[in-house]
Formats: sequence, C-alpha cells, structure tokens
Amino acid sequence: MENNETTQKSENKSSKWKSLVKKFGIGGIIFFTVKGIITSTLIYFLGKNFWIIIKDYIAQWFD
Repeated sequence: MENNETTQKSENKSSKWKSLVKKFGIGGIIFFTVKGIITSTLIYFLGKNFWIIIKDYIAQWFD
C-alpha cells in the first residue's frame, strides 16, 4: 500500500512540474525563480521602506 501512495505522490509532483513547464516554458520558470530571489533579497535588506523605494524608482522613469 505504501509503495502505491508514494508512487502516486511522485507522479502528481512530476505532472505538476510538467504542466508548469508547458504553461511558462523553461525560461519562464527561471525568470520567476530569479525574480523571486531578487525580490526576497530586496525586501530583506530594505525592510519596510521597500515599496516606497520601488515606487520612487519607477516614478523616475515617467518624469
């Protein structure tokens, strides 16, 4: 019984990854991963001021 349950769980995980790859492609998954790492790093170092700094930075583009 345990082997069947383990096999089904691993198949569900692999099919989830396959559906993500089909939807976004390899490049998309890499992009979202890198974006998440950069965002997490910025939030960690900038703390509460993160969104204010980002908003000001983007506002400079439109001035």
